[in-house]
Amino acid sequence: MTFMSRFLVVTALVCAPLFSMAYAQDAKPAGAPPAAVQDKTLTVFAAASMKNALDEANATYTAKTGVRVVSSYAASSALAKQLEQGAPADIFISADTDWMDYSAGKKTISEPSRVNLLGNKIVLIVPKDSKLTTVTIGQGFDLAKLAGDGRIATGDVKAVPVGKYAKAALEKLGAWHAAETKFAMAESVRAALALVARGEANLGIVYETDAKVEPGVKIIGAFPADSHPAIIYPVAATTSAKADATPYLAFLRSAAAKSIFEKYGFTFLIKPTS
Repeated sequence: MTFMSRFLVVTALVCAPLFSMAYAQDAKPAGAPPAAVQDKTLTVFAAASMKNALDEANATYTAKTGVRVVSSYAASSALAKQLEQGAPADIFISADTDWMDYSAGKKTISEPSRVNLLGNKIVLIVPKDSKLTTVTIGQGFDLAKLAGDGRIATGDVKAVPVGKYAKAALEKLGAWHAAETKFAMAESVRAALALVARGEANLGIVYETDAKVEPGVKIIGAFPADSHPAIIYPVAATTSAKADATPYLAFLRSAAAKSIFEKYGFTFLIKPTS
């Protein structure tokens, strides 16, 4: 056998196992579904105030269907901008209709899938050890005096829904002008809640549902419903949503989801579908 012949035989013996290993790694069983079909995960962009309630609802849905739900929580304004920039998500839940309208205008949500799902209230909170007690919030309410030398925390009044609701209420009640300079604007309602819980703000204006899940604060007053636009949480599938988004949306409209959301203090705005 010539040198070249011996070289070819040795090369074949060495490479054959490597080719077999590569083939085994790349090979898929006949009839195996593509990766996209096997992906049983949904991504939900949801307003920060929904975290506790939606986490429980998602766990219930996963236990029922086997579909994993991953939620990203932030201010509705931030989430709408992320969708606009192409962030991948299947569902968007906003804490106001303005940012859902914005997303509809940018064609990042499916308008036919949209529904006004939940309602909420805004309340005035203080740290749990504060000496301030229950106050009546109405026309002529002096929030600036109540805050004293301290700060008032809420979401950014120019973008974050809770801040927008808070400013609208205070303007209608005649309390905004005097209190404006005392505000500490936070990136989300949960960030504002944390400022009060840590004692870094004397007062805060947050959703009632947030105040109820934070042991570090107490509610001392509720804003009249007619002092601000109705607090509405619309939900919709995104234009890039996977097919699994449809049954998930149906679940959010169900009696099972209704009982979870109401347990956390949300108002269910529609008749349950099942």
